[in-house]
Amino acid sequence: MVDRNSLRQLRDLLGPGGLLTPESGLAGYEVGARYDTGRAAFVARPASVAQVSRVLSFCCRNGIALLPQSGNTGLVAGSTPDMSGLQGILSLDRLREPFELDYDNRTLRVGAGVRLSEINARMRDAGLSLPIDLGADPCAGGMAATNTGGARFLRFGDIRRNTLGLTVVLANEQGTILELGGELRKDNTGPDWKQCFIGTSGAFGVIAECVFNLERLPVQTAAAYLVPRSDDHVMPLLHAMEERLGFHLSAFEGMSGAAIGHALAHVPSLRNPFPGAAIPDYVLFAEVSRSWPRRENEQPLEAFLEEVLAEIWERAGQPLADAFTGRPDEMWALRHALSEGVKSAGRLVAFDLAFRRGDVMRFRSHMRTELARQFPEVEICDFGHVGDGGVHFNLVVPRAAEATDELIDRLRETVITAAVEEFGGSFSAEHGLGRRNQPFYDRYEDPRLKRLAAAFKRATSPAPIGAVILG
Repeated sequence: MVDRNSLRQLRDLLGPGGLLTPESGLAGYEVGARYDTGRAAFVARPASVAQVSRVLSFCCRNGIALLPQSGNTGLVAGSTPDMSGLQGILSLDRLREPFELDYDNRTLRVGAGVRLSEINARMRDAGLSLPIDLGADPCAGGMAATNTGGARFLRFGDIRRNTLGLTVVLANEQGTILELGGELRKDNTGPDWKQCFIGTSGAFGVIAECVFNLERLPVQTAAAYLVPRSDDHVMPLLHAMEERLGFHLSAFEGMSGAAIGHALAHVPSLRNPFPGAAIPDYVLFAEVSRSWPRRENEQPLEAFLEEVLAEIWERAGQPLADAFTGRPDEMWALRHALSEGVKSAGRLVAFDLAFRRGDVMRFRSHMRTELARQFPEVEICDFGHVGDGGVHFNLVVPRAAEATDELIDRLRETVITAAVEEFGGSFSAEHGLGRRNQPFYDRYEDPRLKRLAAAFKRATSPAPIGAVILG
């Protein structure tokens, strides 16, 4: 356990409200967003980059393990402590400054503890946004540490693409502060060091500030549900939409009928948008957007989308079984309700997978057959980002009591083995690495790359930090 003298020194370093101990209750920091939980020795809450540095330096010199935690919205046990009670949580929730908009440069320098919703709310009057669309509401530091993607990746990319600079604090005896990149979009004066910290879950250092690229806020949007005639028609539909819509296409999502059904049952305020309330087996959700107000004599975006769908409807091979447009906000509400709806249906065993785009539907078909044979009690409730190859492959065991550890381990083994070994996919598309994914990293990462990661870890943050071991 962390001794009282160490806790007293940490409290002195952080000042009033900067240190929480188990006696004051740490549940909000110890319980994750999906099943994972642990016991923390303390929660350190620095309010500045300098305090982050002092805490990391102190803990490194005294052999105290730290776990960086941002918004605690992660789903792979990457930001919650283990059960040992020996890890301290380094919470970034008080890193609320800076919040500096450079309108001409279309960039925002922001503290790691500011949430995505606040960023976009405060940028709205400037007509700008950080174009990361998620059902959760993470903080800036956590988004960079896990390389968050989202539903509009197809058009705007992930956090890696939208990050120009980072302030990183290393877990070494000095608590070294590094300024990596900045406000420049072009700078080829050496390695792009910030990329070595994005997506590595804090293993190499703590992200304390971010400089994000901003995009013009969409002011025209239109959306449609597309029902493909079969799985084989999904990719032809995507190709046809990209060919006709170009950069206007901002989302192309896939939603299983099972996931939609659970979302509608879980959120009574949602309206069933399907004729006769009959939910199709699989639905594609497409969004198009423009960042300028409609000009005089310019075709409305809804009409543009309907015209494109009419062209595709007449296409040889008839890829569409049905299609209809609607209010984008209502359609997004259903899409964002899928995760919680599925979670409410029973014990959820969730996978965040990525494939070559053409393999998404083939993987789904393969797993429907394989799981029905091996696990007939399990319901597939998948959804995800077909346009970029991402799949949230969710499995529900209807009666939670039957979801034994042995069953869950077998499910994970079956799904991950097929995804990686048979389809060449990734076991973590956008949720990052955590204790839940550690065994698969250990199994599938190239040993040569593990040695490089271990060497980089020794050079940057030799102290015990984070939930994952890269190397």
